[in-house]
Amino acid sequence: MAAYRFLTTWLIEARRDEVFQALWDSERWPEWWRGVESVRTLEEGSAEGVGSLGRYVWKSRFPYRLEFDSRIIAVDRPRYMEGHATGEFEGTGHRRLFTEGSLTAVTYQWEVRATAAWMNLLSPIARPGFAWNHDVVMVGAPRASCDCFGPA
Repeated sequence: MAAYRFLTTWLIEARRDEVFQALWDSERWPEWWRGVESVRTLEEGSAEGVGSLGRYVWKSRFPYRLEFDSRIIAVDRPRYMEGHATGEFEGTGHRRLFTEGSLTAVTYQWEVRATAAWMNLLSPIARPGFAWNHDVVMVGAPRASCDCFGPA
């Protein structure tokens, strides 16, 4: 299986707890995250959210959609959350939030393997395109007009 490792950083003019909450409320991502087509909660987790399961459908510039489920496996509100994905991708994503003054930095590390046969077949020649496609989806978030993080 083709393995991918991505690291993205966002700098957001908002309080860390507001940014964390916007990331936590994944069913609202399609409102502000270009590339997220739909998110649906499949299972609720503990009071802290550990164990919750969501289904995510992503689209981008390439003519395909990716669908996977992600289960929250660790939470340290408002600093950290970790999820494990299964479906067309399998692997782990880590979000860490840091604050400096009025800015919140979010780092998102995504370490996955493609499970879709077509993606694995094309990976030797299409890997740069897949990485570019990932970057397009990540760079577009959050939208500049987003009010999802509340007042700075």
